[in-house]
Amino acid sequence: MTAGMSQTRKRHVSLGVRGRLLGTMAVAAAWSVGFAGGAPSAVAVDAQSKQWYLVPMHAEEMWKTTTGEGVKVAVIDSGVNSRTPSLRGQVLAGFDATGAEGDEYDDYDGHGTSMAELIAGTGEGGGLQGLAPGAKIIPIRITDTKFQNEHSVNANDTVDAIRAASDSDAQIISMSFASDFPSSEEREAVEYAESKGKLFFAGVGNNARAGNKEQYPAAYPQVVGVAATDSSGGASAYSQHGKTVDIAAPGDGIPTWCDSTFQSYCDTEGGTSQATAITSASAALIWSAHPEWTANQVLNVLFDTAGRGDWEKGTLSNYLGHGIIRPAVNILKGTGDPGEADISPLTKEKTSGSEGSGAPSASASSQPEKKDKAEDAAMAGSSTEKNDSSQLGLILGGVAVVLVIGGGAFALVRKRRSA
Repeated sequence: MTAGMSQTRKRHVSLGVRGRLLGTMAVAAAWSVGFAGGAPSAVAVDAQSKQWYLVPMHAEEMWKTTTGEGVKVAVIDSGVNSRTPSLRGQVLAGFDATGAEGDEYDDYDGHGTSMAELIAGTGEGGGLQGLAPGAKIIPIRITDTKFQNEHSVNANDTVDAIRAASDSDAQIISMSFASDFPSSEEREAVEYAESKGKLFFAGVGNNARAGNKEQYPAAYPQVVGVAATDSSGGASAYSQHGKTVDIAAPGDGIPTWCDSTFQSYCDTEGGTSQATAITSASAALIWSAHPEWTANQVLNVLFDTAGRGDWEKGTLSNYLGHGIIRPAVNILKGTGDPGEADISPLTKEKTSGSEGSGAPSASASSQPEKKDKAEDAAMAGSSTEKNDSSQLGLILGGVAVVLVIGGGAFALVRKRRSA
């Protein structure tokens, strides 16, 4: 870290929690697998067999209609190794915002490559199978705390990264990194991304049991905050909750590359990192099927088709936001209201940007807060930890499952990944 940076430098924390998965990963339509935390496994993992969400999400059926072709996703992360079997031919030119040696293809941790594979991996060589294997990845490298401590770096890397993603050909921005601290420069970069017609997803964080402090960029009003669920459809114990949560996706127990040597995959506890990547891939599938839509319309459909049992539409959960992503409801059944092309479903305000327009607009000087989500015992409870044994019948892409919500219902010991 360069001199003078210690007081102002944002501390980035990768949202992927590395842990040891205990028990089997038998895939069932009911999502009935349990997990416990621990250290990363040293044994090579059969990655695809652990991607339990692909069957209940009806991935194979959706791929008969669309694989995400024509859509580009900017992955702001630790870099993306374009040479893994699953990503060969999937990664385009990107941008290195770190200011350090190397480039956007030099993944110093393995995290960014894992996220890219979850989005657009082909599954070749037994690698992670992306939910949108027809999409392409634009890698944008930023730093985490460990990298900052070992290298002289660019103090404004996240700002530069978000602006680079905004100016790229990517329609979707996927960022599985977070910081406790907002900044006016980063906020303006996020507003710039919206003005360029980008759909921006970020994880809400994995620190629910140790402060649950809002994370950025997920907490900015223009960013879709993604929470994580387990295989039963319940909110993951580590997944942060509150008004920053807009939607939820599978996150628990999804493997990642063990490290930057890319020799094997490791079992993980999971995280909102994985949930963010899977949500970004879901958006790519929908946008590919409806290329004439704007970012607002794609997001409207994600919200409109999200699984929420008998919740009243427009009522949000502190743990799951609008509900759990179900792209198959749109892809296979053609349902979902795209709404107004130029009205943000996040802020309910008019946006000037639309995909392909490339016309930036002046950013508002004030920063609106994300609206408080309604609290209801029949949903996810309040933002405080409480036990809620309510069960909701949920159809996930046509498969009936039971959704159990309430952060207090999970008593597992979990360790947050140190960056």
